[in-house]
Amino acid sequence: MRTSTYIQHSVTVHEHRIEVPLNHFAPTGPSNPQIEIFARELIRPGGHDLPHLLFLQGGPGGKGPRQGDFRDGWIGRALKDYRVVLLDQRGTGQSTRMDAQTLSELPSDQARADHLMLFRQDQIIADAEALREALHCQTWTTLGQSYGGFLTLAYLSTAPEHIDASLITGGLPGLVHIDDIYRLTYAHTAARNRTYFTRHPQDENTIREIAAHLRDTEEHLPTGERLSTERFRMIGLALGMQTSSDLLHFLLEGPWKYVRGERRLSSDFLTQIAAEVAINPMYAVLQETIYACATPALSGTATAWSADRLAEEIPGFTKDADPLDLSEPYFLTGEHMMRRIFDEDPELVPLAHTSDILAARTDWPAVYDLERLASNDVPVAAAVYYDDMFVPRSLSLATAELLKGTRVWVTNEYQHDGLRASSGAVLDHLLALVKD
Repeated sequence: MRTSTYIQHSVTVHEHRIEVPLNHFAPTGPSNPQIEIFARELIRPGGHDLPHLLFLQGGPGGKGPRQGDFRDGWIGRALKDYRVVLLDQRGTGQSTRMDAQTLSELPSDQARADHLMLFRQDQIIADAEALREALHCQTWTTLGQSYGGFLTLAYLSTAPEHIDASLITGGLPGLVHIDDIYRLTYAHTAARNRTYFTRHPQDENTIREIAAHLRDTEEHLPTGERLSTERFRMIGLALGMQTSSDLLHFLLEGPWKYVRGERRLSSDFLTQIAAEVAINPMYAVLQETIYACATPALSGTATAWSADRLAEEIPGFTKDADPLDLSEPYFLTGEHMMRRIFDEDPELVPLAHTSDILAARTDWPAVYDLERLASNDVPVAAAVYYDDMFVPRSLSLATAELLKGTRVWVTNEYQHDGLRASSGAVLDHLLALVKD
């Protein structure tokens, strides 16, 4: 392990780098090279003897958090009791990066798809175990936000003996087929749309007008590509976040300008939309793979572009619906990757056919061991957000019933980003639960 150290606002920061195999479960050799894993370890003054807490970031494809003052927010709360380890999951941040440019070095879409299979929960947890060993840490506590909760269940399925306790925020995954999950996420997204339109009824008209305009008129984002109705509707992701849902109204308050008497979308609006719909390519490519064959019972099933298929079943989300047909609802989408986006977003176009291969695959390894989870003896405390738009409450509670030793806190005080939005209150509550 290579480590560099500095002090930032009184917090000692160790930046660790270790080498791990690309595939932890295959023999080493030229076809299984080493990659680098990066993590920041944070220690408050006088905290060098505290136990470790590993933060498992949401995503997939998300790097560990960066903030100017680590004494703030939930990290500041965690530093009172722990040395905090912020892992850049493989392929993200300073861990050997994976993106379209890197993947272009592989010879075919099939080779790229095979490579991407090695960036799911099982391999990330094997990385975490390698890091734990490198830190000479016998056990640690884990904190998983969103996808980090998926990672937590993978950890409890494979190496629970190295976990003192697990905390999960908005991330107890459903252990069912992806179609069952996405039917619920669509229902919750529809509910969030309705709530938003009740508060801002004029915005519903604005959304319909913009969507109809984009259907009939070419408008281009600053990156050069045409803005489609599908990409525009992706701004609905903000509806599931406490820190962004209130800002959506400000985005929609003044989209229009007139050019020689013709109504067009303003440059300022298009710039803001571009920022809202810019998707991390690894998030887009891996989004549905994290559900693929997740348990032994789901072995042999494909995701088959679940969000895209189900959009045609759910009123309000049909891709080619007429926005001006007031007899039907017309909703913004949430965490739903439509296949067309991969033909429109310049960052995703090179990965379109690779993503098709991933969507059709049925040979994914299971990442959760249900028998081991049912006999779990690690204390687990989980925050389940009542109105969570991304991780359905009903499925989270079903998983909690299976996962022995789980204390659940169901709350409607926060949305999916409650860990960040609560400035440490959510973490404080879970710490109290797991110690009770």
